[in-house]
Amino acid sequence: MVALIVGIVFIGFAVFSAFPPLAWWDEILNFLKGGVPVFALFIGLIAVFIGIADIKDRIEAKKEEAEEAKEDAAQSEEQ
Repeated sequence: MVALIVGIVFIGFAVFSAFPPLAWWDEILNFLKGGVPVFALFIGLIAVFIGIADIKDRIEAKKEEAEEAKEDAAQSEEQ
């Protein structure tokens, strides 16, 4: 409940600070202009790391499938 109230207060402050009488709109735009490229960089890095992990998982899955196929072949030869 406290988190909900705090969240509503912060949202209200953010909306109020973007409009007069505080008129921080120029500072907000400057922050967004500087923050968007940094945010895009972090998202790009995360996407690259996820892609690398996905490739590693696929390689590992192929190795496990090959091992299982060898084990199945060995078991069928024994019978």
